[in-house]
Amino acid sequence: MSLPAALALSIRQLGDPAILKVLFKTALATLAIFAAGGAGLYVLVERAIDSVTSADTFGMGALVAAAGMILAGWFLFRVVALFVLQFFAEDVVRAVEAKHYPQAAHTVRDIPLSEEVGNAFRSLARTVLANAAALPVAGLLLVTGVGAAAVFWAVNAYLIGRELRDMVWLRHRVDAAEIAPMGSAKRFLLGGVVVALLAIPFVNLLAPIIGAASATHLVHRAREKGIDA
Repeated sequence: MSLPAALALSIRQLGDPAILKVLFKTALATLAIFAAGGAGLYVLVERAIDSVTSADTFGMGALVAAAGMILAGWFLFRVVALFVLQFFAEDVVRAVEAKHYPQAAHTVRDIPLSEEVGNAFRSLARTVLANAAALPVAGLLLVTGVGAAAVFWAVNAYLIGRELRDMVWLRHRVDAAEIAPMGSAKRFLLGGVVVALLAIPFVNLLAPIIGAASATHLVHRAREKGIDA
């Protein structure tokens, strides 16, 4: 299956009640994390200001906190959204499989909560470390105008493509040594599309769901054809 075909099928299934339920849960959890972070930042800023001066700062703490959360949302939304989706990915995969790949239900492996938590935190650590490593390169390319953005797009396309594939594959592999299907080029392109969607306001709430659903199509079609990559 081509990537455009997988994306089209995924978008058409967004109205599925099971998908809508996951969308609601992931969006609510993601926004709640940012809201909690904003509240914590506001308290810290206010305390810092109070320790320096007792003068009326006219809501300076709220303004700083708001600016901080806007920046955090811009740079960290994809990280938080995908971290949250790790805990609801099975619902997306099952919804797509129930409609398009009912035979796959016989090979589903129940993943323990401890393994899910471990996978989620490993994914988070990889994302943070890889983006931190990319910072010096992006800094050198700032003068090009688009170089820095291209570096972060490429790094996160690779990471997100891998995570989306694993959300599906880890539920069906027979053992840890088994090679995952889906070619590296297609995996990278899927990640790249999702990274681009995550940069669009409001659409970024749908992006992780579309990515997980598309990965489900790509993995199962590759499995059916016996393609290993």
